[in-house]
Amino acid sequence: MVAGKIYSEMVSLIQLQDALRQKYSEKMAAEQMRQFCLDSSSKDIQKKGMEFLFINGYLHDLRTLIEKNKRSNDPSNRKWAEVYKIQLQIREKDYKPIEVIERINQFETNEPELLCLLEFAKVNLQFNMHNYHDLGNAICRYDELLPQINDYFLVENFKIRYHILTLTYTLMQNEIIMTRKHGYKLLNLTCNPEIQVSTHIKLGESYTFDSYSQGMFHLKEALKIAKEHNLTSQIEFIEQTKIPFLAAHSNKTDNITTTDKSEQAHLEIMKGNHKKAIEILEQIPIDTPFKKYYLGKAKRDKSLLLQSYKDFVYKRNDNFFCRLPLRELKIL
Repeated sequence: MVAGKIYSEMVSLIQLQDALRQKYSEKMAAEQMRQFCLDSSSKDIQKKGMEFLFINGYLHDLRTLIEKNKRSNDPSNRKWAEVYKIQLQIREKDYKPIEVIERINQFETNEPELLCLLEFAKVNLQFNMHNYHDLGNAICRYDELLPQINDYFLVENFKIRYHILTLTYTLMQNEIIMTRKHGYKLLNLTCNPEIQVSTHIKLGESYTFDSYSQGMFHLKEALKIAKEHNLTSQIEFIEQTKIPFLAAHSNKTDNITTTDKSEQAHLEIMKGNHKKAIEILEQIPIDTPFKKYYLGKAKRDKSLLLQSYKDFVYKRNDNFFCRLPLRELKIL
């Protein structure tokens, strides 16, 4: 029997969520919530149910609820549907950046919930374009908007999004203690496997310069969760990029292999095979600060290392990984 048949339509989502968590396992409670959001005739729950489906990764069901809200006779529901359609397109990278930016900038609303969601959309769009310069301002805007939202369910879910943002921001600002604080909070706030995987990856990265064992622990946790939930793209990302990077950086190259050309080169550099690393890197575009760092390290080229450093700092606003070329420059 689904939640919608047990609980009155007058119940709020937070009340329902709390009741279901007391009665069922976390997984079963989420499934009951999912069905309730899809079946409810309440216009309020139809709107806010989209947030539950989005934050918990029920993207197929989210499309269904977006369409239901688009057909609503309530203008607010139709606006919420449009905002979540934008969120979904950005999440799945199914969009043209200029078109989405125009839709966001032209969107008219006074609802603080939608204003906050539009800010999240802007930030996620910037993430996809590797543009991190406005993260600090985005955090300030959330700090202004969140107190205006009265719905406890939305506030709790928006806090998850907030911690995802601050996790990335503090890591790039080299504020490692805060990074780990936000990361562990996230792991306690949500059971969404995709968020847990990305959080463990960020926590693993945070140990790049101080603990191979702690960093690898989090990457292995991320891989374990990704495999349990068959997150194929994340499995490949961790196995072929993140684990080889940390292993190479820490000079723990035994039994480490990868299909990623740049990380193959990184491994060869740490084995002392600089000529082979250069040959590998010459096969691919040197279009990221990491690749410039690898090539500069292999060639012992200060100009390439300096360019890598500048790209990290000025193009990505990344004060954490800029330490890679900076450390190499100090050695040369």
